Amino acid sequence: MSTPTERPRIEVLAPAGLGEVHPGDDLAAAFLALLTSAGEELRDGDVVVVTSKVVSKAEGRVRRGDRDAAIAEETVRVVARRGRTTIVRNRLGLTMAAAGVDASNVESGSIVLLPLDPDASARTLRERLHTLTGRTVGVVVTDTSGRAWRHGQTDIAIGAAGVRVAEDFNGRTDAYGNPLAVTLTAVVDQIAGAAELSQGKLTARPFALLRGRADLVLPRGEEGPGAAALVREEGSDLFGYGARQAVIAAVRGEDGDLAPFGEPVPFDELGLALGEAFGDVTPTDDAGAQRSVELPATAAPGAVHAVLFAHGWRGEAGPTTETTTGSPTTVWRISPRL
Repeated sequence: MSTPTERPRIEVLAPAGLGEVHPGDDLAAAFLALLTSAGEELRDGDVVVVTSKVVSKAEGRVRRGDRDAAIAEETVRVVARRGRTTIVRNRLGLTMAAAGVDASNVESGSIVLLPLDPDASARTLRERLHTLTGRTVGVVVTDTSGRAWRHGQTDIAIGAAGVRVAEDFNGRTDAYGNPLAVTLTAVVDQIAGAAELSQGKLTARPFALLRGRADLVLPRGEEGPGAAALVREEGSDLFGYGARQAVIAAVRGEDGDLAPFGEPVPFDELGLALGEAFGDVTPTDDAGAQRSVELPATAAPGAVHAVLFAHGWRGEAGPTTETTTGSPTTVWRISPRL
């Protein structure tokens, strides 16, 4: 295990030569054969990386049929739409284009769905590798994903077994004595990216071996939380909807669309949001479950409902009154959506 003052040397090998994968194929045996051909053998502390495409093929997740129908089947909810691109949250909790359904590197007319349980797939592969070699390794299953705010795609981990998925630096201090906060490094995603550099996209190298981070590999009997632990819970992500989809959901105001917006915001935060949207806002200072805000009478009720909904509140407009300034206002009785 490396000490904090050492810089570990990382090696990544992506052996070539894998043929077409069919349902029921032994991926562990296939990978070990590739290693042998490359003059390598598995060691304790290695991390084996494999693309989800190959795992899906071995698990029979390839089928003929309509890609759009498969996307709808794998989708829990739509996050954003822009032209022909649809970003969804799929049944694994992953937010990605087309729910992870792919039509590349597969026979024309066929589509590949993600593994049913990528963490379980990783556990199975890890156990099989140990059975064949006696070695204790980590396993990471990867898939390609885009990133908000960034051009391009990179591989991320969607399944993991026997490997630490993250390193938490919260509470530690840097070299200058500054405390670190909210510093959770997704090491399995870094492993996935490093493996992709060696694998390439069109070279038929779906396996990779990463060596040099044995400190991340867990002992026998410990599988770790899996890559699923890195998926943010519904409602905890600041970007639960794309910009356009958020507007649609807020205007629609259906309870089933509420979760991605998160828990109801505090009353003072709601007041700030209403002020940004409608100008002068006068909130009440009572602490009951139902409160009130005084908004300009020009505030369209539909717009007010949308802002309230997006922040986890509901409201009902009361009477409009004249003020000393001559600008009429409307009192809204509001309460958090529980």
